[in-house]
Amino acid sequence: MGNGAPTRRRIYALVGASVIALTAACGGESDESASGGTVTIEFAQWWEPELPDGSLRELMDEFEEQNPGIEVELLSGPYASTKEQVVAGAASGTMSDVVGLDGAWVSDFSNQGSITSLTDLMAEAGYDESELASQIQIDGATYMIPVVNFVYPLITNDELLAEAGIDAPPANRTEFITAAEAVAGLGDDVSGWALPLSLEAPNGVQNDVMSWVWASGGSMLADGQPDLTNAEVASAAEYVGQLWDAGVISPGAFTMKEQDKVEEFTNARVGMMISSLAHVNTIRETNPDLQFSVSAIPAEDSYDGERGIPYASWGIGVAENSEHKAEAWRLVEFLMSEETNAELSSLANAFPGNTSAVPDFVEDDEMFATAFEIYQSGYPANEFTGLPVAEELMRMFGEEFQGALNGDQSIPDALDAAQARWVEEF
Repeated sequence: MGNGAPTRRRIYALVGASVIALTAACGGESDESASGGTVTIEFAQWWEPELPDGSLRELMDEFEEQNPGIEVELLSGPYASTKEQVVAGAASGTMSDVVGLDGAWVSDFSNQGSITSLTDLMAEAGYDESELASQIQIDGATYMIPVVNFVYPLITNDELLAEAGIDAPPANRTEFITAAEAVAGLGDDVSGWALPLSLEAPNGVQNDVMSWVWASGGSMLADGQPDLTNAEVASAAEYVGQLWDAGVISPGAFTMKEQDKVEEFTNARVGMMISSLAHVNTIRETNPDLQFSVSAIPAEDSYDGERGIPYASWGIGVAENSEHKAEAWRLVEFLMSEETNAELSSLANAFPGNTSAVPDFVEDDEMFATAFEIYQSGYPANEFTGLPVAEELMRMFGEEFQGALNGDQSIPDALDAAQARWVEEF
């Protein structure tokens, strides 16, 4: 922790009273805890592999020390496999007590009744929610709390760019395609840009395609409804098509997932990618000699307004099927406390979900200080968060866009088809 970090807020005595009251009211929901035994809660997430080794377990050990009688079992895996596990648990009623959530999943899980109202848990615990930076709500009830937030800047391999004669990260679309072509021209199976368009894990539509729209102040919605045929979306889609036709995109884009993109970049097989700050730890640990930097996603050449900054959250929720909701909430509260949240955001190189928390990297790491400046100079943009069947919307767009890149239809026809499919879902 940085100097002068406030002492972690103690768990209120009221929480303990609430656990006892809830146990009595729910007919033994926390029998083990009430009888002095140990309650084990499962915490499924993709965070542990993206954090320094052992750091999340250390936080869980600290939680257990502060909360005798509660143990935490971490169920960890990459994002894609964690999503599969959580979705399967939601369908079968076997979801882990506490779950890491992507904002794109919240509407679906809420409609299924698989995640519980955190508004109710906060009320039962007497929790002061004033320091929460944001809450993801459906019909007025909170179902996800963003624990830490990541911007998705442009990440560039400085050595490859320099070798290709590019002396600075590109700032606009013309500079980007010029840099991508120059890097791809180096040969040796090196590509200019990585574009993950897997339909199995379609978040590349959000992070790597729509990010071009938001970076130039555009939107894929109008009055909350699909608007995929507007000029801003069309311009971004045509631009990605131009990059595709120029042959600067990594091979295998149609099956590439986010972790594949990061691996390609880490192994110096691609010059540029749009990616989460969460991956910087992975890159540094896997390839300590790699020289890279972060910058804002290039905007249209003529655009001089504020840029939308793609972002994603490590969100957290509690399963409706959990038999230990009160204990699960205590873990959520621990992670959102000022000191813990500052520590976690520092470990993850992310922005805190607690408004009072200050991560160490603002002062200690030049790369993340730069990312923080990018974040402050623009506005957070992720229009998929909270949309109904958000991931299916991404998949629909990806299917049509793949068809266009593959030459089966034009890009305008792909946008028309995606628009029609989205309207049906809305």
